[in-house]
Amino acid sequence: MAHDSTISHGGIPSFTEGKIPFIVRGETLETYFKLVGDIASCAHGPLIVLHGGPGISHDYLTPHSDLASRSPPLAVIYYDQVGNGRSTRLPSKDPSFWTIDLFVDELENLLAFFGVTSCFNLLGHSWGGILAAEFIVRRQPRGIRRLVITNSLASAKLREEAQVRLRAELPEELQEVLKNHEAAGTTKSNEYKAAMSVFYTKHVCKLNPFPPELVYSVGLADEDPSVLDAMNGGSVGINIHWDITKRIELMRHVPTLLINGEHDYLTDSVCEPFFWGIDRVKWVKFAHSSHTPYWEERERYMTVVGEFMEDGEAK
Repeated sequence: MAHDSTISHGGIPSFTEGKIPFIVRGETLETYFKLVGDIASCAHGPLIVLHGGPGISHDYLTPHSDLASRSPPLAVIYYDQVGNGRSTRLPSKDPSFWTIDLFVDELENLLAFFGVTSCFNLLGHSWGGILAAEFIVRRQPRGIRRLVITNSLASAKLREEAQVRLRAELPEELQEVLKNHEAAGTTKSNEYKAAMSVFYTKHVCKLNPFPPELVYSVGLADEDPSVLDAMNGGSVGINIHWDITKRIELMRHVPTLLINGEHDYLTDSVCEPFFWGIDRVKWVKFAHSSHTPYWEERERYMTVVGEFMEDGEAK
């Protein structure tokens, strides 16, 4: 594993980055990681951050490094899921290669690499929340201590219903543009993207301009949409038929912090099943945020997450 460490001034914790071998069907791939802070100094294990997408990178979530500067310190581990960012890119793979189990295996591999399988915390944003929930339901990891589901969903159907309601609030001419391109299968056109950008400024990030880290991460899915397209459609169907509502009971034992924004396109109804299905859960809604409260209300967000990580129990 090649890696280097950098120590910044101003009290910002050091970070280490590198690549972890990940063997899939006899093929050795590499998972890029960035560790902020010191795992050995964490009394309750590190926080593993699972990025959204799928098909983007961890960069847009880097405000979570603020948590490593809190007292007591919390080590934060980011990684780019395989096929994305600085990890091995595989644009020529058949869509059937991309499965939830692949990404669950990669997460298990990362935990084993850092030697933290007996004590760790997970934070999943958007698709990362799906991955975190599926990991817990499918593998029942004994070492998980805390779970943060931020701006995520329990059901593709519930998300679609919420999006229909929100899109109905857009100007009629924009609604027509979206409907026409979706019917024609031309959703990669500039006109469609321009119309959707109006939706994004209301329900994805209310900062103007968008943080460059967010622009970079999301732009990766435009450069190489293979992972996003394969996971959203086909047998996985994150955008079509994915649903964990009837399996939430298999994760109900994990103390959980549930987060969304007042203007989030993942509305209350989309994440609510986690609230009712998990035994020890705290739900915090950010009044001035949409899908990225760690940018939009950064200080309060870090306080909420940091205090949850420190608490003995979820309230």
